[in-house]
Amino acid sequence: MPAVAPQISAPQKDSPTFSPDKVTVIYVLGGPGAGKGTQCANLVRDYGFHHLSAGDLLRAEQDRPESEFGNMIKEHIRDGVIVPMEVTVQLLENAMTEEINKSREAGGQESDRFLIDGFPRKMDQALRFDAAVCPSKFTLFFDCPEDVMQERLINRGKTSGRADDNPESIKKRFQVFIDTSMPVVDYFEKQGKVVKVKAVEGPDEIYQEVVRRMGERGFEMRKKGDPEVSTA
Repeated sequence: MPAVAPQISAPQKDSPTFSPDKVTVIYVLGGPGAGKGTQCANLVRDYGFHHLSAGDLLRAEQDRPESEFGNMIKEHIRDGVIVPMEVTVQLLENAMTEEINKSREAGGQESDRFLIDGFPRKMDQALRFDAAVCPSKFTLFFDCPEDVMQERLINRGKTSGRADDNPESIKKRFQVFIDTSMPVVDYFEKQGKVVKVKAVEGPDEIYQEVVRRMGERGFEMRKKGDPEVSTA
């Protein structure tokens, strides 16, 4: 049974930490093995996004020796259970603040565009993040059949070393995604805030579709080094 999470005392906020006029957040969702990380890496390389993986942040936190949440996170990940909202949202906010500060210190001009990979996993996470951290611009959703995702994960598990890349955990992760994350996609889709990409072809073909669909959505796909263009 997963450990009970220590309580996080977060101050009540009248407004989000970051303004959507200055910081762009794109949620990236898709079942386990849909290729979210691969495509985020492509967008970082070509378009200067920051890529924050909720799963990577949680795994880093579980391995941090002084973390009060490490054991709890480890047990939740092992059992395929979603980590408490407060922990994940706070880790993401901390990471965004760090990345923005680093980019500004380095004189970066494209420092405020974020891909948040594997988040939100549940509706409460979506509502909490939008209200307390930054409202999202849209959700990039990778639509991929379960059998394709399962084959990718099993192959990845041969070299990844991840504790959850095994058949039992994979099955749990699929079910958790259907039960808890698909309602998030449906919620944002009703608001017209979902860019859906079929994620069955090879990585290069999928990436071309990602760039095309994001451009159609009205997002400024400005490559690194290109001058800023006003969309006003």
